[in-house]
Order: sequence, then structure tokens, then C-alpha cells
Amino acid sequence: MISGSIDAAEIPLLCERLGRLLLDTNAVTCDVSRLAATVAAVDALARLQLTARRLGGQITLVGASARLDELVGICGLTDILAARPG
Repeated sequence: MISGSIDAAEIPLLCERLGRLLLDTNAVTCDVSRLAATVAAVDALARLQLTARRLGGQITLVGASARLDELVGICGLTDILAARPG
């Protein structure tokens, strides 16, 4: 679960944690139901997806708020960061 606000300085740590998770599986489900819907959050999620794809995996988002879905769409990342209902 990723919750609260994400600061740009946290993104490398999140990507590192994701890399460790992907050692055991090629897919990670990420609960974003408590994630603040900000452009910084969308940036972080896009970078996490990029990291996962570079490592041969992917992340699936669940529980995204309508606002977060809207921001993902505004940023043109709907195909990359498609969320499943939580």
C-alpha cells in the first residue's frame, strides 16, 4: 500500500522496494486507495511502472480514487497506469 502524499525524494526508495518485490514475482498489486491524488503521485506511479517493466514485471493499481484516475487521464497515462476497482 502506498498512502498519503509522495515526495519526489521518496521515488527512488519506492522503486528500490519494488525491485526487491519483483525478485519473487513478476507482478505486484499496489493498493492506492489512501494515496493523495496529486501530480507527484502520478509521476511516482509512472516511474514505478517503468521500473517494473524494465525488470520484466508490472504493477497493477487497485483502489484508485476518481480524482487519481482523472489525474492519470489528464497526464495521458491511462494505458500505462490502468487501475482496477478496489
